Amino acid sequence: MNEAEKIPFTGHLEELRKRLVVCFIAIGIGFVASYGFKEQIFQILSRPLISAMGTGDKLIFTGLPEAFFTYLKVALLSAIMLAAPVILYEFWMFVAPGLYKKERSLLIPIVFISSFFFIGGALFGYFVVFPFGFKFFLGFASDTIQALPSMKEYLSFSAKLLLAFGLVFELPVVITFLAKLGIVSVDFLKKNRKYALILFFVGAAIITPPDVITQIMMALPLMLLYEISILGARAFGKKKDKDDEN
Repeated sequence: MNEAEKIPFTGHLEELRKRLVVCFIAIGIGFVASYGFKEQIFQILSRPLISAMGTGDKLIFTGLPEAFFTYLKVALLSAIMLAAPVILYEFWMFVAPGLYKKERSLLIPIVFISSFFFIGGALFGYFVVFPFGFKFFLGFASDTIQALPSMKEYLSFSAKLLLAFGLVFELPVVITFLAKLGIVSVDFLKKNRKYALILFFVGAAIITPPDVITQIMMALPLMLLYEISILGARAFGKKKDKDDEN
C-alpha cells in the first residue's frame, strides 16, 4: 500500500499502458495462430446445433462478407481465450501493489480456481444447455416452416451464452472470497437464500434469450452453486474466534 501511494498518477498510467500493450501483443499472437484454424474452431463451436438439425441441413450466410467477418470474430474470440492467462497475470500485477499483503496472497489461488469454474460453466453450457436448447428451438419447424440459422446469428448467440454460463459459475469463488474477507457470513447466506433464488431467476431471464427453458437451465445450476458457496464460506470463511483473540 505504501509503495503504491508513493507512485504518482502518471506513473500508474504508464504502468497501465505497458501492461495493456503486453495484453494486446498476446491477443495478436493468439489471433494469428487461431486464424489458421478458424474453420475447425467454428465447426467445433457449431457442432451442438448441427447435431440438432436434420440430415443435410447447414448454417447459411446471407451477406457476401458475413462468413469472412464471422471467421475473424471466431479467431478473435479464440485469441482472447488463449491470451487469458497473460491478461489475468497482467491485471493482477497491476492491482497487487494496491492490496494488503494478506489480500495479495489470495490472488494466485483465486486466478486458478476462477479459471476452473469459468471453463466448467462454459462446458456446461456447451454440452448440456446447447443440445437441449437447440432441439427445443428447432422443434418449431414444420412442413411449411424451416429453420435457416446464419453463421453470424449463431456466433453471437453461442458466444453470449457461453460467456454468461462461464461468468455465473464464478458465484462460489466470489462468495467464498467475500466470506474469507469477512464481508459475508454463513448465517447471512442462509438467511437470504430465498431472496437469492428470486435474483437467480430474474438474472437468468435478463441474461439468457427470452424463453423459459434456457432461463430455468441457468437458474437451476445457480441454486446448486449457491449451496456450494455456503459450504465454501463455512470451510474458508473468516473465523470470528480467531479474529477476536487477535
